[in-house]
Amino acid sequence: MICQKFCVVLLHWEFICVITAFNLSYPITPWRFKLSCMPPNSTYDYFLLPAGLSKNTSNLNGHYETAVEFNSSDTHFSNLSKTTFHCCFRSEQDRNCSLCADNIEGKTFVSTVNSSVFQQMGANWNIQCWLKGDLKLFICYVESLFKNPFKNYKHKVHLLYVLPEVLEDSPLVPQKGSFQMVHCNCSVHERCECLVPVPTAKLNDTLLMCLKITSGGVIFQSPLMSVQPINMVKPDPPLGLRMEITDDGNLKISWSSPPLVPFPLQYEVKYSENSTTVIREADKIVSATSLLVDGILPGSSYEVQVRGKRLDGPGIWSDWSTPHVFTTQDVIYFPPKILTSVGSNVSFHCIYKNENKIVSSKKIVWWMNLAEKIPQSQYDVVSDHVSKVTFFNLNETKPRGKFTYDAVYCCNEHECHHRYAELYVIDVNINISCETDGHLTKMTCRWSTNTIQSLAGSTLQLRYRRSSLYCFDIPSIHPISKPKDCYLQSDGFYECVFQPIFLLSGYTMWIRINHPLGSLDSPPTCVLPDSVVKPLPPSSVKAEIIKNIGLLKISWEKPVFPENNLQFQIRYGLSGKEIQWKMYDVYDAKSKSVSLPVPDFCAVYAVQVRCKRSDGLGLWSNWSNPAYTVVMDIKVPMRGPEFWRIINGDTMKKEKNVTLLWKPLMKNDSLCSVQRYVINHHTSCNGTWSEDVGNHTKFTFLWTEQAHTVTVLAINSIGASVANFNLTFSWPMSKVNIVQSLSAYPLNSSCVILSWILSPSDYKLMYFIIEWKNLNEDGEIKWLRISSSVKKYYIHDHFIPIEKYQFSLYPIFMEGVGKPKIINSFTQDNTEKHQNDAGLYVIVPVIISSSILLLGTLLILHQRMKKLFWEDVPNPKNCSWAQGLNFQKKMPGTKELLGGGWLNQ
Repeated sequence: MICQKFCVVLLHWEFICVITAFNLSYPITPWRFKLSCMPPNSTYDYFLLPAGLSKNTSNLNGHYETAVEFNSSDTHFSNLSKTTFHCCFRSEQDRNCSLCADNIEGKTFVSTVNSSVFQQMGANWNIQCWLKGDLKLFICYVESLFKNPFKNYKHKVHLLYVLPEVLEDSPLVPQKGSFQMVHCNCSVHERCECLVPVPTAKLNDTLLMCLKITSGGVIFQSPLMSVQPINMVKPDPPLGLRMEITDDGNLKISWSSPPLVPFPLQYEVKYSENSTTVIREADKIVSATSLLVDGILPGSSYEVQVRGKRLDGPGIWSDWSTPHVFTTQDVIYFPPKILTSVGSNVSFHCIYKNENKIVSSKKIVWWMNLAEKIPQSQYDVVSDHVSKVTFFNLNETKPRGKFTYDAVYCCNEHECHHRYAELYVIDVNINISCETDGHLTKMTCRWSTNTIQSLAGSTLQLRYRRSSLYCFDIPSIHPISKPKDCYLQSDGFYECVFQPIFLLSGYTMWIRINHPLGSLDSPPTCVLPDSVVKPLPPSSVKAEIIKNIGLLKISWEKPVFPENNLQFQIRYGLSGKEIQWKMYDVYDAKSKSVSLPVPDFCAVYAVQVRCKRSDGLGLWSNWSNPAYTVVMDIKVPMRGPEFWRIINGDTMKKEKNVTLLWKPLMKNDSLCSVQRYVINHHTSCNGTWSEDVGNHTKFTFLWTEQAHTVTVLAINSIGASVANFNLTFSWPMSKVNIVQSLSAYPLNSSCVILSWILSPSDYKLMYFIIEWKNLNEDGEIKWLRISSSVKKYYIHDHFIPIEKYQFSLYPIFMEGVGKPKIINSFTQDNTEKHQNDAGLYVIVPVIISSSILLLGTLLILHQRMKKLFWEDVPNPKNCSWAQGLNFQKKMPGTKELLGGGWLNQ
């Protein structure tokens, strides 16, 4: 029977809520309210009726109350016929019932539990609901107010809820079956927690709820409740509570707002101060996330808690944050640390506490790094206990080991506390250089941090502001600016790129140093992109040596941008690993070529060209790619090669083989190459012919005439050499002997002195040919052409003293080659004399140097000996007994030594 009755209650439960919803629902308040259920015959003291109803009313209107009945069929309730409980809500601010619920149709039957207590005292619960800070769960706490011994009854609480799609557009309440039921967690004694999930999209909709409470075998049903979840948000406690002393000497309490709150919050801050002189408590409500407390004292302890609530509109206070305690030191500096730039003025304030007593500000002295006392002229008395020191026109802080700051000490007259303030002074003069590319599409700016002191925890950022047109005369930092991303390059510079750009807009930029102690800005600079254009290098650069003139011609094409007039700079030099550049400036904007003299026509020259605006603005372009000259003939060879001959054949016959030998021409003589050589022949019988020998440097022909003249011509791409050497082979001249003697003296293994004596001659001597060879080897003959005025010549070659050498001297006349003088060994006579003469050049300077050194040593020794022997002789000027005596006068009984200053008795 009991089970059947309980099932009937469950089947009709949702119908009860549906019928009740037709009436007014109870709007849930942000504060705690009470659910009271009492029998109708209860006194007014236990149950307060709704406003407007008479105290004598025995039956409440069924539209405003919910009935809970007890059936008397059970033997335990034979003395009870039928009891109806009426339930209503009332708040802590208003003790009258706001709304009652009475359901005649729904009957709740009691099990075997005696409910006489409920008939006498009724049932009461405290209820508080809110939306959790994450905006996902709506929470209701139900707390039983039963007194002993009935508070030990087990409670079962269910919450039925519905969230209509659009409540305002529907004239009807939700239908039966639309309610959902959640089981409330009553694990905590006398307190149950009900959780209702709320979709984010439904936070502004109306949520309808009612409670079903089972206690002591009796089931109670609350009136219908309604609420908008967004109006019942209970935020999470504020985060990150912290305290610090500001630069003005106030205590700043700050915190962070909890996340996921969709509206601004107001905050309640409660704090207490405990010091040796003051104990105070305060409670303040603020809308910001910080609070300033003035009158801070050294050696004080502050305890703070904060909670939050919706600023505008209904809401619930969050829980209090965890208490945070802050204790001030015995010496308070404000600010405790200062970051500033070179040339600025800064001030420190100080409050000094010594042995529980605050020191008068007039007795405070200031020190820098405990090594330098700060002059009193920089002190200021702010109040009885606050002293101030000011530093003017500060210099950059010099790092001392790991310390990158200066320590500022606030001291009593007789002692200093170990705590100090920190002063960081940084040189923020950072040079920012910019350039606009040659296509006028982007501007690249670069800057380096090598000139400033690096602080741990600091970051640097380029900020800029673009004006509409041009730069101001004096650039300044604008409060509204934009950051620019800059990237560190391999050369240690940061690089930022502005693209696109406005050529005539002024870009004011500076470097901001961000640090936990504050921010510093470098002096601003304004850049006009049009004024920092770096043109593209000139193109089509060419270099060549002009024929027949020998000038270096350089030509180029100017870049398309910029359209301004340009000046050009040329550098050129001999091509090689390390080019020694020569510079040449071209100021004519219309010039596209220039010709320059060079010392060597036959060398390869490297040439580069760059450009810049003629008005002085902008930057030099990069150097163009190098252009190189090509070695080519510019003129005919300046002369033909020097040559000599070797004659082979029988001396008795008139026919001999003559082999001509010559050395290839150098570039400065051939100008600049030799393609071939041509031999011109002229005989005494007026026979003339030429022979092309190509690139060979040796040629053999048959000498048959009495006189045979040959000339060797050098031919290049332009023509034959103009000045050439002639050599005449003549039978009569080969017998002319003008060389009387020839001597060869070996000076060393690399040099032999050759000297000779000539006899008078009627023939015109042109030059000599010296010829030598090693007789012990089959090597080629070596020869030299020397002037006719020379009588002695030094031959430099590799000579072996034990080898035999042949030396020949040929006189060359206009008419032909004369008879040579030939020797087959070194000259023995006077060899030692020449060697000694050569040795004298070494020995004589050594002897002279030794003599000078010996003389100097003797002079120094003489001075030391004089000092040694005469140091005991008194100076009459320094002796009192000798003053006034005439040492030049001969005293009786003495005799004078020749040349001496000695007196003998």
